[in-house]
Amino acid sequence: MPAAMNLDKLIRPNVRAMQPYASARDEFQGEARVMLDANENSQGSVGPVAFNRYPDPLQRSLKAEVARLKQVATEQIFLGNGSDEAIDLLLRLTCVPGQDSIVILPPTYGMYEVAAHLNDVRVERIPLTPDFHVSADAIDQVLASSAKVVFLCSPNNPTGNLLHAAAVEQILRGFGGVVVVDEAYIDFAGAPSWTTRLNEFENLVVLQTFSKAWGLAGLRLGMAFAAPALIGYLNKIKPPYNISEATQQHALAGLADAERFAAMRQELLAGRAWLAERLPAVPIVEHVFPSDANFLLVRFRPDATAVYQYLLDQGIVVRNRTTQPGCAGCLRLTVGTASENETLLAALQQFSQ
Repeated sequence: MPAAMNLDKLIRPNVRAMQPYASARDEFQGEARVMLDANENSQGSVGPVAFNRYPDPLQRSLKAEVARLKQVATEQIFLGNGSDEAIDLLLRLTCVPGQDSIVILPPTYGMYEVAAHLNDVRVERIPLTPDFHVSADAIDQVLASSAKVVFLCSPNNPTGNLLHAAAVEQILRGFGGVVVVDEAYIDFAGAPSWTTRLNEFENLVVLQTFSKAWGLAGLRLGMAFAAPALIGYLNKIKPPYNISEATQQHALAGLADAERFAAMRQELLAGRAWLAERLPAVPIVEHVFPSDANFLLVRFRPDATAVYQYLLDQGIVVRNRTTQPGCAGCLRLTVGTASENETLLAALQQFSQ
């Protein structure tokens, strides 16, 4: 963060002044013979698994494993109910409703704008280039903005590409607010995470998730990495028990199965390469954009929406992105299993005939 900046000045004054809710598990930690402090059901739980006790509000055991995996300090980790919770809390933390703004670079992940509208925060849109990168002019516009937060999705959704590191660094060094680098798809990219630069930039927040490469979308577990002071503010305003005990247990089990994670990742990368090699030969495919994610953005001719509807009729669901800025004629195709990829390709070839 530039030397003249003060993190506290980015935080809404009422948030700085507020007293956070103190849960029973905040006041007591450790083991006890008799726990009668939190009005839990001491008889146990309905169902086969005991969930009658509230979970650790700060997810200490899980954060210890995440810290080991990501090579960061536990004080640099916030865990949320999906990355969407962290996005919402970052806006609530910094943006005064009806007064402040955020910057997005479309086409990009739609929840940034949804969260802004929900919180009555203005959205400044600075488009990416036709090949979905950040131009020098766009960097100048971001640096000139008085917005509280800028969101940089890298690898970007729905386009799949990493943003150039030099552009991200320029924004980090010159922007007057919080810079959020959303890395939901970073495990599929051949580039280091921005978590390796956390100690250089106090205004950097890196978002990651267990939903994609880890295959745990149903758990709804997202990660935010930032300077301890910023993480402290997020912990101050989050709901007391935002991550369930079941989620914490399942995530710990997932982290212990790193061998399976690596195998799935390699399968997905192989599937991405297989599709990227074969799709250009399909007559209705105009262009396959390069991808650092687990999906491909593909431009179809002459009518992508007709292709989308045809695939739906075949029982194949993809994402229609034709209305997104710069994505005219484009569908987003998630990499599936080998069998699913073959089914998709065969259907597209059949449509071409």
